[in-house]
Amino acid sequence: MLSSALGPHIAELLDDDNVVELMLNPDGVLWVDRLGTGRSNTGIVVSPANAERVIYIVASSTGAVCSAENPIISAEFPLSGHRFQGLLPPVVTAPVFTIRKKAIMIFSLNDYVTQGIMTIAQKEAIVTSVHKKKNILIVGGTGSGKTTLANAVLDEIAKTNERIVIIEDTLELQCSAPDTVFLRSHEHVSMNDLLRATMRLRPDRIVVGEVRGPEALTLLKAWNTGHPGGCATVHANSARGGLTRLEQLIQEAIPTPQRELIAEAVNTIIYMERYQGGRRIKEVAEVEGLAEEKYVLRQL
Repeated sequence: MLSSALGPHIAELLDDDNVVELMLNPDGVLWVDRLGTGRSNTGIVVSPANAERVIYIVASSTGAVCSAENPIISAEFPLSGHRFQGLLPPVVTAPVFTIRKKAIMIFSLNDYVTQGIMTIAQKEAIVTSVHKKKNILIVGGTGSGKTTLANAVLDEIAKTNERIVIIEDTLELQCSAPDTVFLRSHEHVSMNDLLRATMRLRPDRIVVGEVRGPEALTLLKAWNTGHPGGCATVHANSARGGLTRLEQLIQEAIPTPQRELIAEAVNTIIYMERYQGGRRIKEVAEVEGLAEEKYVLRQL
């Protein structure tokens, strides 16, 4: 049913390893984001009826109901696990959806150097941070490639032969380490609940797919009390902005921003940005502490 609703052209794009994301606009025009070339118009037009059908089928596959009363659905694409976001009128003029493809292969840090996304010096700084058990925060905007980079960092972490617990709300991270536990949040089980449970799973390293709420405080406390060497991603537009974003998320749990805790718990920040149709590592910085309530960062 889903294949029929999508049609052969969209199915072909989903099978293309260079395609990162598909985006359907209210005018029915389908846009695509490809590795190396960025966003472009596919020339494919999807009728409102077919777009609505896709949204209904994806919602049904997760047991959810999408309607005018519940016009927004966030789900995983059946079988493939791609991240799906769908919206129906009245919040849009016509059905809209995006399909963010799940990574099918893991890029190593060496691949990033080969493709010119990071420099050798940046790669060496990241590798050193991993093996010195520094806590790494990966920062970037939507679609900047944070998750793919997190997989590359995880690939390096796997070489340490330590026990890793990975916490996500959407299954996107991959890890080849033999002693790995994946935890996934649920409607009735928050990321914070999972972080608390993680403390009793005897992790050596704690990795969070994306920090987006009050669990930021629990994660930083865990990193700071015997579980160093972790990794997490957060939405922000600079290395320093990533720390400010953590402050904002922590304030969803408690009123004070906890700058001292952040400065102590976060050791290395990697900022990735979209650049000329592709992506690049713009900053790899070390957090050296606080001075007059301001973070002291040193570019690595």
